[in-house]
Amino acid sequence: MKILEHINWQQVSSKQENELQRLFHGRGFCFPEYTFINIDWLSPVLLIILYKEVESDWLEELSNELLKKMTDSGFDVKSVQVQYRCRDFAPTEVLFGESITDLIAAENKLKYKINLGKNQNYGIFLDMKNGRTWLQENSRGKRVLNLFSYTCAFSNAAVAGGAEQVINLDMSKSALAVGRDNHRINGHELDKIKYLGHDLFKSWGKVKRLGPYDIVIADPPSLQKGSVNIKRDYPKIIRRLPELLNKGGLALLCLNSPDLDFQFLTDTIESECPQAKIIKKITPPDEFKNINPDHGLKCLLIEL
Repeated sequence: MKILEHINWQQVSSKQENELQRLFHGRGFCFPEYTFINIDWLSPVLLIILYKEVESDWLEELSNELLKKMTDSGFDVKSVQVQYRCRDFAPTEVLFGESITDLIAAENKLKYKINLGKNQNYGIFLDMKNGRTWLQENSRGKRVLNLFSYTCAFSNAAVAGGAEQVINLDMSKSALAVGRDNHRINGHELDKIKYLGHDLFKSWGKVKRLGPYDIVIADPPSLQKGSVNIKRDYPKIIRRLPELLNKGGLALLCLNSPDLDFQFLTDTIESECPQAKIIKKITPPDEFKNINPDHGLKCLLIEL
């Protein structure tokens, strides 16, 4: 199938077998005929993610050819599954092999719990890998605040990098519970880690009292009903950075809304936190190439 020609098989085979990776990123719109599909390797599961309905014969052929190619490349594939993002509740079906719903996969030698078939998102955002890599390489001895922490992937990277303490904040107590499990399976010192199951915008006082911090990670959802509207609320977050950070402290500001561009971030930093200096962009991994970078994941590292 032509779609397989767009996968960098040399890069895939050079990675560890159980390393989490995006095999094909159609949602970057670089391949106009395949904008409706992403393909992920979540060892030992191949996951096809569909954003529109396709013919069952086409899907079966894709599943079979992917399975053969991965097996020939030395990967032990136990399941091929499809997630229908184009349907209500994003249901998942098994196309080949076992019905695997819970697994543990790896990134940068860290382990993460993955859950398939229950939620739209399975537990980690692969396009944020370079941000986690940066944090792991720059967190030694630092106090880190991880806002909108989800399952604490950033927190795991920080502790693995030698952080002195990490504070995770997220409204979802179930996501924080997975985050605790992630720290446990990685053998981390649990007394370095705190969890706040709160709405940030109602908890500034508590967050501030636990500071100041050396690094703040802000990766808010684009829209969370009853809690976050990114265009309205990101300025509130950036405005508070001087209250949260030590002088010379760093913040990694992440934005994954296709409707808001880098200019939104830079303008907001200039207006709400003029004492901040933009250090650099942290781009997604190469496999997340987007025809318009403003429509993909945007990450800016700033220094106070």
